Amino acid sequence: MSFIDHLEALRWHIIRAAISIVVFASIAFFSKEFLFHDLILGPSRADFWTYKAFCRFGAWVGAPDLCIDQIGFVIQNREMSGQLTMHISTSLVVGLVLAFPYTFWEIWRFIKPGLYPHERANSRGAVFFVSLLFIVGLLFGYYIAAPLSIQFLASYQIDSTIENQIDMQSYISTLTTMSVSCAGVFELPMIVFFLAKAGIVTPEIMRLYRKHAIVVILIVAAIITPPDISAQIIVTIPIVLLYELSIHIAHIVSRNRTKMLNERLAENNGIA
Repeated sequence: MSFIDHLEALRWHIIRAAISIVVFASIAFFSKEFLFHDLILGPSRADFWTYKAFCRFGAWVGAPDLCIDQIGFVIQNREMSGQLTMHISTSLVVGLVLAFPYTFWEIWRFIKPGLYPHERANSRGAVFFVSLLFIVGLLFGYYIAAPLSIQFLASYQIDSTIENQIDMQSYISTLTTMSVSCAGVFELPMIVFFLAKAGIVTPEIMRLYRKHAIVVILIVAAIITPPDISAQIIVTIPIVLLYELSIHIAHIVSRNRTKMLNERLAENNGIA
């Protein structure tokens, strides 16, 4: 294919991905009651699943302070067109998130024909695992990281006479940023997989810089969570586990690469 033909193919992949985003965004827009009352504003109410789970866990371990049974803030809109604008922008963000697996599949369909047969074989299941990690990270951010951040920041007071009246845009921005950030962080194993395939990352390097990586993970957890040590620990633990999983993935890739090179060397020497 010529360069123009590649651009034409890419254009249609982008168009199909954009259509999927518009479709999901439209569905979200017309599902206003569920989108905002149940999904977006869920973490702002004490009956949210995460808060009830913490209450049950606190009662089980004998730590009633873990229970979050009241929300100390009110969400407000201070702009005339604020709710309409937020309705449209939030629907678009939800459309982007829901269409991510299909969008990535379209991008992969464009890249895949340019790979060698062994590269295609080694990358089998990439779309599935990228989508799976994205969804798991998104759910972790929505049900764990975001509620803890919202609860801590919105209930924090420097004086009892000051009421927390949170702007709607600030609340939704915090929720979406936390959820999408966790979805991105959870892609670490797949990023390491492709870097290991390219020979940029090895398990030895990852083990050597494990302590440095943990420090970076703690910094990332501190950025995407409030200054609450319990929330930072809850977010740090799965990221550290993902890093250890990434080391194992890099080890498998490195072992397979070494095996393949030995087989090729044996063939060239006339042994195989």
